[in-house]
Amino acid sequence: MKSQQEKEDYSFWTKYKQFAKNEIMLYVVMVIGIILGIILFS
Repeated sequence: MKSQQEKEDYSFWTKYKQFAKNEIMLYVVMVIGIILGIILFS
C-alpha cells in the first residue's frame, strides 16, 4: 500500500514540476515584458 502511494506521489510531483516550470517561465517572460514596457514608455 505504502509503495503504491509513493509511486502515485512521485508521478504527481514529476507532472507538477513540469507544470510549475512552464508557469514560472510564463511569469518571467511577462514580468520582463512589463519591465521593458515601463522602461521604453517612461
